[in-house]
Amino acid sequence: MNTNPNNSHCPHPLDVATLLTPIETGLYRGETSAAYGNMVGPFGGIISAVLMNAVWMHPERLGEPIALTVNFAGPIDDGEFIVTARASRTNRTTQHWYIELRQGDQVGATATAVFATRRDTWSATEVNFPAVATAATIEREPVIERAKWTAAYDMRFLHGGLDLDGEAVSDRDSVSSLWIRDEPPRPLDFVSLAAICDAFFPRIFVRRPKWVPIGTVSLTTYFHADAAALKLQGDRPMFGTARALHFGKGYFDQTAEMWSDNQALLATSHQVVYYKE
Repeated sequence: MNTNPNNSHCPHPLDVATLLTPIETGLYRGETSAAYGNMVGPFGGIISAVLMNAVWMHPERLGEPIALTVNFAGPIDDGEFIVTARASRTNRTTQHWYIELRQGDQVGATATAVFATRRDTWSATEVNFPAVATAATIEREPVIERAKWTAAYDMRFLHGGLDLDGEAVSDRDSVSSLWIRDEPPRPLDFVSLAAICDAFFPRIFVRRPKWVPIGTVSLTTYFHADAAALKLQGDRPMFGTARALHFGKGYFDQTAEMWSDNQALLATSHQVVYYKE
């Protein structure tokens, strides 16, 4: 489905990158996209989006996603890959999925997902939306040439942008706050939200401004919004914030929130990241 409002004949780059061609039920062929290339292999968020799309396209899917956990088993090379998705168990209102991405005889990533049919209940959000300047008043972050995927997002930082030429100081924290949307603009859905929840620079680069080898090991995203809320957001910028809680012995965690511009919490994510010195 074309979701690029700027060109009715040209699909959005995210839709190209997450395109899966069915081979048989639950078995798909896909290909990496240079537009979402990272320092090594593809941007992890686009892999999460591909695996989400494998379930979203499945004819046996029940409801909408509430959780997606992706484990990055090893490097993913540029080129073709195969994705399998199968429902492990379907209950009355929940459905559990196992998804796998392979290249040749190597597993590149595995994932589990929980989908569910939602119903109206009592609700409350305990975390507060901060008082921040609007996206239009902040300049866009420059693209990072060694991480091509950064060109796929319009990022406007209020705090914690990437400054790898800066000096490490003892009171620097790992918090980033920014407005972000797909570039070019694209109406929000679960596939794009799965990708954008990983579009925060690794916290170690913010806390200590220098390049070190890193790689996400496991990423879990919790979806708090339904499809109607995502449709309401449209292609406008969302507000995101991320921080780490601990660095040590070669790994750090990263937790993030993603909000609509009308202050609704859309998703939260948690990941553990390997780093080397």
